[in-house]
Amino acid sequence: MEYKVYTYAQRTDLDDQIGEVLEASWSAFMLNDEVANQHYDHLNEWFAAYQYVLTNDSDRVMAVGNAIPFHWDGTKEDLPKGWDDVFLRGIEGYRQEQKPNTLSALSISINPAYRGLGLSRQMVTAMKEIAIQNGLTYMLAPVRPSFKHKYPLTPMDTYIRWQTPEGAPFDPWVRTHWKLGAKVMQIAPESMYIKGNVAQWESWTGMRFPESGTYMIPDALTPVQIDVEKDEVLYIEPNIWMQHFL
Repeated sequence: MEYKVYTYAQRTDLDDQIGEVLEASWSAFMLNDEVANQHYDHLNEWFAAYQYVLTNDSDRVMAVGNAIPFHWDGTKEDLPKGWDDVFLRGIEGYRQEQKPNTLSALSISINPAYRGLGLSRQMVTAMKEIAIQNGLTYMLAPVRPSFKHKYPLTPMDTYIRWQTPEGAPFDPWVRTHWKLGAKVMQIAPESMYIKGNVAQWESWTGMRFPESGTYMIPDALTPVQIDVEKDEVLYIEPNIWMQHFL
């Protein structure tokens, strides 16, 4: 099968397909991050050269990549706190007319109909090429480990040390980045905040939360805190900062 990569700047006509892939690729609660809800439209408006799709020979969108450029001094101390923070730094940098030198991945979403074809690897490689084409020096990714939801009680700093018998990272998505030359920099323990009321979370998860407490929710990387009395639900997602070398 022949694959083609287009930036959003080249193919705005694929908007509907892009939306369908994003909606099908993520659990409902993951589509309700407050920072993303406020600023997602800016990705296509201000950073169209960094949003991209992979299509097949029938012009069907097989995968969608989102990224944001920002300025980073190359040190661990200057790393954003996580996914929310790098998104905000990219937005603020654009508003301040700051010249970016770094591309941060935001997400790679594979159309469920085309999973298992090795597209994740191609999408990471395409993102690196986009960073190079735009003259950037660094590329980072706040990686969301694909198997961590199976081990929600395991601390991320423990999980990231797990390895296969061959010595590769245990987590498949971390391993994909690693095989493409990326290295783990550090944990982002508070990478993403997703808030809502009890009714919203019940709608997003299809679960009921009769009383306050800590709940295990499908696809959540850590337990979720439910406060029925205050009608507040808070999910804090940890990620892993990895650096690719261009």
